[in-house]
Amino acid sequence: MHLAHFVYRSARNHPESSLWLGPGIDINYAEGARRISNIAHNLLTLGAQRDRVAIMSKNRFEAFEIFLGAQAAGMAATPLNPKLHADEVSIMLSDAGARFFVFSPDFLEIAELLRPRHPEVEHWICIEDRDGFETYGSLLLGGRDAAPNILIEPDDVAWLFYTSGTTGKPKGVMETHRNLVSVVEQLRLCLFPHVNETDRVIHFAPIAHASATFGLVYLSVAGAQIFPELPRFDPPKVLESIDRFGATASFMAPTMVQMLLQVPDIERYNVESLRDIFCAGAPMYAEVMKRAIEVFGPIFSQGYGQSEAPSQCGMHKSEYDLSSPEKMKRLASIGREYPAVLMRIVDEDGQEVGSNVAGEITVRGNIVTPGYWNRPEATNEALKNGWLHTGDVGYRDEDGYIFITDRVKDMIISGGSNIYPREIEEVLLEHPAIDEACVIGVPDVVWGEAVKAVVVARDGFDDAEAVIEFCRERLASYKKPKSVEFVDSLPKSAYGKVLKKDVKARYWQNSSRAI
Repeated sequence: MHLAHFVYRSARNHPESSLWLGPGIDINYAEGARRISNIAHNLLTLGAQRDRVAIMSKNRFEAFEIFLGAQAAGMAATPLNPKLHADEVSIMLSDAGARFFVFSPDFLEIAELLRPRHPEVEHWICIEDRDGFETYGSLLLGGRDAAPNILIEPDDVAWLFYTSGTTGKPKGVMETHRNLVSVVEQLRLCLFPHVNETDRVIHFAPIAHASATFGLVYLSVAGAQIFPELPRFDPPKVLESIDRFGATASFMAPTMVQMLLQVPDIERYNVESLRDIFCAGAPMYAEVMKRAIEVFGPIFSQGYGQSEAPSQCGMHKSEYDLSSPEKMKRLASIGREYPAVLMRIVDEDGQEVGSNVAGEITVRGNIVTPGYWNRPEATNEALKNGWLHTGDVGYRDEDGYIFITDRVKDMIISGGSNIYPREIEEVLLEHPAIDEACVIGVPDVVWGEAVKAVVVARDGFDDAEAVIEFCRERLASYKKPKSVEFVDSLPKSAYGKVLKKDVKARYWQNSSRAI
């Protein structure tokens, strides 16, 4: 079983149903499957099974198409966050050993900059024709109706997903066909048993992340994939697009939902076609969920997972009930584990704790990654005695609902993006006027958390904008600090370690948070 099978099965059962929709675009499953077959055959002509195909693109159907084409060729699709800095992309290309780099013209400058640095990348393919680069159209040639006749094993890597580590060095999470097929099965069973070929999922969140995983659920039943081609998440245009295309479903990070709720006169937009909004990727505030249900109706489901185990547990929309005081408490829960997932909450010794006792969440099941690409030490650290240690602290109540209370690691989640402080701290310490740095997440009404740098500077230096600009030149824009505070010293333990919890405390002490 492999992911591309979803498309071929849907093409056989519902050939005339729309696969790709967008402005001026309507490609049905029969034609879509032929396009994916041609891509797969042509990739194998240029490369070999199990090669890595790096993809950097704005949200457009061709990016999802090459993702599926690579998998039909038995290769590992490697979508890269479109917000990344060129230097970060370079590190990932080297680490993955990518043979292909497929990009939309928005990233032409990055491709031109990196091509001389990466002779191992043999094929630089632009989705639109650009001088000096191979054309995406050449991958569509051949007129083949069937996928390549190759054996794709369940444990072959389907998606090499890059996530920054706590050391600041990106790690490639190996998500296999077994992992992702299991994710789709669990989501279909628990959250979306009702979806069918009449559904239309619209993509606003990056398909290099969870929006593609959500899209796979709809591919498995011949649902349409809508790409409205918005340059950014513009709430009024998002609402207009839902109406224009008759979208029935979408994946949204909690920040996106919060931004929609801030649209003036939101009730004037027609979003009656929406039946499902799936929220994941960051903590969801209870008050935001309550307001969202009041405005949009009971159409929200919530998932919990991470790159290493994309779908561990969740809340179906039927479990939210604003009229029930008992169910209102669940607004802050991430739900119960899925049937084919084992979750334990353990203490520091790895022993399972009882109900309403906090501990680290650990998980087993077919959704769990086999490890990190070329990182055996990191793999052994995350996967201990057969269990993935998530780094999240939470508890399970007497009804089996799980609540997250904290994170073991210091990861910041801003607008659904994972940001690791040490990576930013290392950049800050390159600044000639900064002696010490501590990066934390602080409450933000729009983004959930915002990146804040607390620094010890020398010689009276206190130019916050210069520090932010220094980071902007060296990091992806979304990672740079939104604010900088200058202090005389940072609190430290007896061993000289900065007490980050103490630094964070005064920013969070008046914040009530439900995640």
